[in-house]
Amino acid sequence: MKDITAILVHYTNQSVLYKALTSLNKISSRIQSVIVLQEEEMPLDVMDKYDWFDRIEYTMAEGNDLGATLNHTINKISSSYVLFLYDTDYLSSSHLDSLSLSNPKSVLETFYHNQNIIIHQPVLVRTSYLKKQPFLSNLQLPFKEAILPAWLSNVDNSLKCFKKGIVSQSRKNSSTNTIEKQKNIQKYQLQKTNTNHPSLAVLISTYNMEAYVETAVVSCLLQNEQLEQLLIMDDGSTDNSYKQLQSWSDGKRVRLFNKKNGGKARALNELLPLVTSEFVMELDADDWLDPDAISVIKKYLSELPQDISVLYGNLRKWKQMESDVLFKGVAKGTLIKGRADLLSYRFPLGPRIYRTSSLKSAGGFPVIAFENGRIYEDVSMLNQLIGDSRFWYHDFTVYNVREHKDSITKNNLSNWKGFLKTLK
Repeated sequence: MKDITAILVHYTNQSVLYKALTSLNKISSRIQSVIVLQEEEMPLDVMDKYDWFDRIEYTMAEGNDLGATLNHTINKISSSYVLFLYDTDYLSSSHLDSLSLSNPKSVLETFYHNQNIIIHQPVLVRTSYLKKQPFLSNLQLPFKEAILPAWLSNVDNSLKCFKKGIVSQSRKNSSTNTIEKQKNIQKYQLQKTNTNHPSLAVLISTYNMEAYVETAVVSCLLQNEQLEQLLIMDDGSTDNSYKQLQSWSDGKRVRLFNKKNGGKARALNELLPLVTSEFVMELDADDWLDPDAISVIKKYLSELPQDISVLYGNLRKWKQMESDVLFKGVAKGTLIKGRADLLSYRFPLGPRIYRTSSLKSAGGFPVIAFENGRIYEDVSMLNQLIGDSRFWYHDFTVYNVREHKDSITKNNLSNWKGFLKTLK
């Protein structure tokens, strides 16, 4: 019975694609069709090499968005199951008799490993389940490589079964960039937790960041431990940001607001009275969190002395390329003991997790005369807090900074010296 549609995603090498297609011959009696989903055009001459099924369909990713194209493609599939192979995957010769799902299971998963990294991914999924649980788009994830593992992280464990050895890889990429991405992606499979650690809210102020802000928001939701509040202020965007974000607001844990453009300090101050959590973290609209960020941060918050107003750690830096990000390195934090340390710090300091009572007692983020309070709101706030309280550094890295041409901070570096002169 031909009950499987095979979808081969993001193959960039013709010989590797040929190996993946050849491996499908092992289950040719079950293959209804094969769809090769590509991000960019690649010369392919494999059409005439197979006589064990009717056709191979080549599909280009719509707008270079693998997630959205997968969803559109799956909605047209009539077979009972979808088989996924990704990048360099091919079906191994063993355990193919395990390509089955018994009720109530909807997802068969396996894993691949690279060095000491193990990443779980779906192999066989009921088509009916895929149509109800669509993939995230490229705008909602930091890397296209995360599409399958991130989707799998939202599948209830009762619906999953596991079998190793079904899929192998033709080659493994061990570049620093790939390994750093895989370390991040691996965290999607962490066990979900719910501790009694201090409560935490995240504030996002966004202005014309439609290309990035959904990644920031989704990174707050794909966590192994949930935060208590996610409050988002659209600061008068003229792009599609606000419309994009409306689908994420549930009016309870995730709340979205908008206002006339007035700068980040004013935007955050409008959100601050709504914060009911003990601590609050500021997340820039073009950055994102690791999937274990909330659990790691809450652990450190549970040990925080009462006179500490700010917890911070390290920043992982990425450079935005045309359609991908490139790992640049980790900026390690250092202990700040006073104002002199603060003003000589290699900014930005982050991630910035504030004690909510300290922020509210200070009257919120200062709206200073310099540039009408539109930049360096974090430094103004930290400069005010350091006079009356202590900051606490821990060596942890869960916050990802995206460097790109539209970055407000990057485009205002020349104003830094002028800003420093305004601080008291």
